[in-house]
Amino acid sequence: MLYPLYEAGHLMLAPMRLAAEATKLACENPFNPFAYAPQSRTMAAGCEMFERATRVYAKPAFGLDVPERVVWERPFCRVVAFGEPSAELEAKPKLLIVAPMSGHYATLLRGTVETFLPSHQVFITDWSDARQVPASAGRFGLDDYIDTCIALFAALGPDLHVAAVCQPSVPVLAAIARMEAEDHPLVPRSAVLMGGPVDTRRSPTAVNLMAEEKGFAWFERHCIHRVPGGYPGAGRAVYPGFLQLAGFMGMNLERHRDAHHAMFDHLVRGDGDSAARHRAFYDEYLAVMDLTAEFYLETIERVFISHDLPRGTLRHRGERVDLGAIRRCHLMAVEGEKDDITGLGQTKAALDLAVNLPEAAKTYHMQPGAGHYGIFNGSRFRQDIVPLVCSFMERSLRPVAPRPAPVVPAPEPNPIILRHGPIMQPPRATPARAIVWPEPLVDRPGAIPQRIAL
Repeated sequence: MLYPLYEAGHLMLAPMRLAAEATKLACENPFNPFAYAPQSRTMAAGCEMFERATRVYAKPAFGLDVPERVVWERPFCRVVAFGEPSAELEAKPKLLIVAPMSGHYATLLRGTVETFLPSHQVFITDWSDARQVPASAGRFGLDDYIDTCIALFAALGPDLHVAAVCQPSVPVLAAIARMEAEDHPLVPRSAVLMGGPVDTRRSPTAVNLMAEEKGFAWFERHCIHRVPGGYPGAGRAVYPGFLQLAGFMGMNLERHRDAHHAMFDHLVRGDGDSAARHRAFYDEYLAVMDLTAEFYLETIERVFISHDLPRGTLRHRGERVDLGAIRRCHLMAVEGEKDDITGLGQTKAALDLAVNLPEAAKTYHMQPGAGHYGIFNGSRFRQDIVPLVCSFMERSLRPVAPRPAPVVPAPEPNPIILRHGPIMQPPRATPARAIVWPEPLVDRPGAIPQRIAL
């Protein structure tokens, strides 16, 4: 019932938002003599703060000064390319930025995209809001995410570089490992993992500890709701965006409170530049989307509770995901010294688990003073991290001598954590799936076009 109540609350506040907007306009109208009274600016500021606090924020635009093209599309994901096709653009190396599907839209990485535009053909995954995807499109779980990554790598290859920001590090690694195990000819040249929760047993943060403390059943009981009527995805089980936003803001409640107090003061003083920066940040930050219940719960269970990937027990469509299979794709791990979301060592674990990848094909960088956001955006990212990433991707195009003898690590004993408590249980069997390489990029009657237009 929580989702319908949330929607009803917004509908009930709609007349008050309209009144607040009208009052603000009246208080700022130069033809209104009362607009010049000292109290008018305070009233206008209060009305704007109320309207912004009760608004449902729409999906932002990238807003970059380059054309955007959709070059690949499925119900839960599309790929956006930047720049008009030309010989000059095609001469640049290809970089796919895999945006996190963790509540915010891909536009959160606007600065990341903009930084790489001068040197690369940039593509980015634009994940769909689950409430906008009809239930007839089916489920979208962790295995489906990995399938999507494999399809994208095959479609955008050869010589593709991948950058996974935060949450996608696990499915991106799993997709690369499965492609390597199948000897796929279009495995990416390199993968940069930025603040990814590869092994959350290392330097666990408050986010990691909460997942283990609450357990699977708690998240299933308290975080999953049905999309109400009025949306294409009505009836779909989701982790709603408004709950995710409440969690985001609750982690730094005092900081957000102080920022809104400062915004009110800027408006009263007439500091338009500071107010504009606040609006730009929170227009992005407060725009959230729903996640499918199956993807959210499987990620909680398999990544944060049972740690399947570092234990060697993660399976994709019944096949074991072994990072020891990675031999050709160069790996780089980027971490922030003050990251309170993904602790130090959690991303670096990927380099340790890729035991058959030559050391010359591995790169690690820890950015001093950077938090989670600072390793993929901001001044430290542009000045310190991007040059290292570009140099790493350039080196990945050179041949590296393979290791003399492959190492096949055995999976750790894995007590399966059931949805209703930690009980020793054999792993659930999943039917195997035949994989055919490469996936044909043809349009099928009645299907969503999957043709790449580079």
